[in-house]
Amino acid sequence: MRLLRLSGIVMSVVPSLLAAAPASSSSIPGLPAGTTGTGVVLEMAGLLVAVVLLILGLGWLIKRVGNFPVAGKGLVRIIGGVSLGPREKAVVLETGGRRLLVGVAPGRVQTLCMLDESVAGEESLAGDESTTFSSQLDAQMQDESK
Repeated sequence: MRLLRLSGIVMSVVPSLLAAAPASSSSIPGLPAGTTGTGVVLEMAGLLVAVVLLILGLGWLIKRVGNFPVAGKGLVRIIGGVSLGPREKAVVLETGGRRLLVGVAPGRVQTLCMLDESVAGEESLAGDESTTFSSQLDAQMQDESK
């Protein structure tokens, strides 16, 4: 947000500085007296390079600062997950009061099963220290295969 305000201030100050330049008569319309075409072109090229560098610098700064917070909460909440391979994961999601076990692979997300109410309780996944997510997943997968 500060970055946007700063860029807004810079963009509002530059035109006012250009407008404040003294106007004088010259042989070429639009050019101050005593300037040549080459000098104006070099000045414009320098300003163009400065603007491009400013845009690149602001882009780098935004990338460096990281993610900006987004307003509102999402409809889907990640409860937990376990890695199944170098690029595959099993993830428990909660949406609308229901919990889903989904498989996530590059370019694909597939629903594996809907979790029971006994597993869907908040206390069953987070309350007991001796039960881990992977043991709960194994138990649920064995129940589904029966």
